[in-house]
Amino acid sequence: MATLGNTYFFMMDKDLKKIVGIGSKSKARVVDAKMVEVTAPDGEVFLVFCQVGAYLSEDTRKYELHLIETLFDKNFSEDKELMINNIWRESHTWGVFFLGISSGDRHGERIRIGCRIRQIREERNIEARDLAKLAGIDAANLSRIENGKYSVGIDILSKIAAVLGKKIDFVDL
Repeated sequence: MATLGNTYFFMMDKDLKKIVGIGSKSKARVVDAKMVEVTAPDGEVFLVFCQVGAYLSEDTRKYELHLIETLFDKNFSEDKELMINNIWRESHTWGVFFLGISSGDRHGERIRIGCRIRQIREERNIEARDLAKLAGIDAANLSRIENGKYSVGIDILSKIAAVLGKKIDFVDL
């Protein structure tokens, strides 16, 4: 019998190896006793504050890491706020106890790009719904992009840029 948080489970070694052996698109690794790093299917990295690294049993650690990967896979979304909220909601029912989850490593870039799109749109006196229509995207998605809650792909970003008379380019930092 092994302990996971407040949950007890019975599992034979071969069953544990079978469960942990199931592939995941997300990858979780222990950073230290209190932190796990999770790379989501799109490559975005999240830090999860939990006690997985403190477990003495390697099998228990592997099992918990697999549960975390499965939670991230199951709830994966381009809308990272929605994704994190769903992971929080389901984590307790799965017996995984998080103390905190970061918003991801690309959150700042999403906000910067969204603010810049809004700034240019407002400078040109273009309503959000009109920009969305001209770019061929849903107005709700444009709102999410401008608020940094949606990871915009290069195709959509190119359409928005063209409508605003801009181009996407690589510039020196």
